[in-house]
Amino acid sequence: MKLASVRLDGARRLVAVVDDERALALAPAALGSLDDVVRGGPEALAAVRDAVADAPRVQLDAAQFDAPLRRFNRDVLCAGWNYWDHYEESQGKREGQDPRERPEHPTFFTKGPDTVIGPRDDIAFDPELSSKWDYEAEVVIVIGRDGRSIPAERAFEHVFGFCIANDVSQRDLQRAHGGQWLKGKSIDQTMPLGPWITTADEIADPYALQIQCELNGTVLQDASTALVAFRFEQLIAELSRGMTLRAGDVLLTGTPSGIGNARDPQVFLADGDLVVTRVSGLGELRNRVAATNLTDSPVTVPGTGDEDAESTT
Repeated sequence: MKLASVRLDGARRLVAVVDDERALALAPAALGSLDDVVRGGPEALAAVRDAVADAPRVQLDAAQFDAPLRRFNRDVLCAGWNYWDHYEESQGKREGQDPRERPEHPTFFTKGPDTVIGPRDDIAFDPELSSKWDYEAEVVIVIGRDGRSIPAERAFEHVFGFCIANDVSQRDLQRAHGGQWLKGKSIDQTMPLGPWITTADEIADPYALQIQCELNGTVLQDASTALVAFRFEQLIAELSRGMTLRAGDVLLTGTPSGIGNARDPQVFLADGDLVVTRVSGLGELRNRVAATNLTDSPVTVPGTGDEDAESTT
């Protein structure tokens, strides 16, 4: 199934996507949100399958897609340098932060959950904050079952499904804070997620997915997940070693070559750009880059549930 969160008639609803035009609206009182379904285990997913049979059809042109998940256990989990072609293309371009040799284990970092936006939302852009806004198309693993020290051979037992993200990064901020990546990866309203979650049983081979990132009609990234440096089950096994992964966690699995920072000349995002991120079998994200004031405070933070409250950025 392809399960999405949409805004329909003023309310956020769980739907099962049929095709590009139609979806099945599922009863919110009985099933809850997609966050609830992901956390609810096999019983919740079985209830969704049962509900699909009698669910009314709705036209997707009347619905606004939201990020599929909005309730996060922690920061968004991410794997870096997980395609060797991307690792190699950036050699000598990391401003003195190149490792001496290829990593023997996956590289992990996190992004703040306030980065998350919907699959059609604008990517916030503030040139006062950074001059190097870069794109990174990625496959996302959605964890559906708690586990610690998960063996690689059982890793997919803990996967609810897959979706897409664009790990929009600010390269100058990424380099400016001691070599760690948190700051340059955690700017509010910059990570499209979605458009839906495709349940794991629909993906026959997770290493046969084609990832693309298109900027203003030009394809800049185009690669298969067959090229990953560390397979998805190894990411889950190593990340969970001694550290509990929870249902509802999301894990970005790395980006292939073609990023803007590694190009000659470099290509960075600007106000008005259209970024299309697609993965075969998982759909696509379509996001406009839009000038946004992120540096003044206090500001009202959208999506908090209290739009009148003020929060200092």
